[in-house]
Amino acid sequence: MRIWDVEPEILCRSHLLGEHRELHAIWSVLTNGKAGYAKHPETVRWHGRLAALHERHEKLVQEMTGRGYRHNSPLDLALATGERVQSTYVDTLDRQRELLKAKGCDCRV
Repeated sequence: MRIWDVEPEILCRSHLLGEHRELHAIWSVLTNGKAGYAKHPETVRWHGRLAALHERHEKLVQEMTGRGYRHNSPLDLALATGERVQSTYVDTLDRQRELLKAKGCDCRV
């Protein structure tokens, strides 16, 4: 489970779509009180930051749309509460770029 903090435009297709899918999973855990992945570090860092998670979703959607994907899974803006900026990271931005580069995919890092 991973929500990257790098710019969505550098993500390859696989990482862009994968992050979008995982973001929805985290959103569901946090807004519906689901137990699955509730204690995962990636989920925990978004507690109290649903507004920031919503913003990340919108950036992913913008990139997906720009690449020609159709998006049909909006998040409920009324649930986007808390901090608007994510300041807690599992890995630093530099480390995230290193991790992406090591994957040997088409991410532009």
